[in-house]
Amino acid sequence: MTMIGRFYPVVPDADWVGRLASAGARFIQLRIKDQPDAELRRQVRAAKASCAAHGADLIVNDYWQIAVDEKCGWVHLGQEDLADADVKAIRRAGLLLGVSTHDHVELEKGLAVDPDYVALGPIYPTLLKKMPWTPQGLERIGEWKKLIGRKPLVAIGGLTVERAKLCLAAGADSAAVVSDIVNHADPMGQTRAWLAATRVMA
Repeated sequence: MTMIGRFYPVVPDADWVGRLASAGARFIQLRIKDQPDAELRRQVRAAKASCAAHGADLIVNDYWQIAVDEKCGWVHLGQEDLADADVKAIRRAGLLLGVSTHDHVELEKGLAVDPDYVALGPIYPTLLKKMPWTPQGLERIGEWKKLIGRKPLVAIGGLTVERAKLCLAAGADSAAVVSDIVNHADPMGQTRAWLAATRVMA
């Protein structure tokens, strides 16, 4: 089974990646939206360099071609991006692949590409973006874990430190977080709290 970080922050730019990598995060997703190609590549390069300096894994969200070009180690694809991506090219380049799932149909599509982890969400209500799915709840974590076998399972959506502990106890291998870090009044302090909580669970 591929080993992934139990603390999985998802952040909007390379500066955030660098801050979290220096604080001890070792599995970080760079999720950038609506930027020109040159800026995307600059951000990916900077984030990759920060992760390399701290022994962290960088996961590039959506932009699989850039991840391939920049020789990154991981790419994460949502369902829409998965439908358009050249998965064979991603695999030929040696990248590991994570996929998002929200229901059984999406899980079937995700498993068809033999991903290195499966993300399930939203576990709890989230204000980050509008979603057509109701919260999955902790029970769905156990169901998904049985369905995906030995593949790591990432829980995402509305997570706090306490909710992350519940997700890990319910069977998730990793807890992904966005707002509870990037929108927190003390993001570095909250990062330390997440690291401590997920280490305790290990």
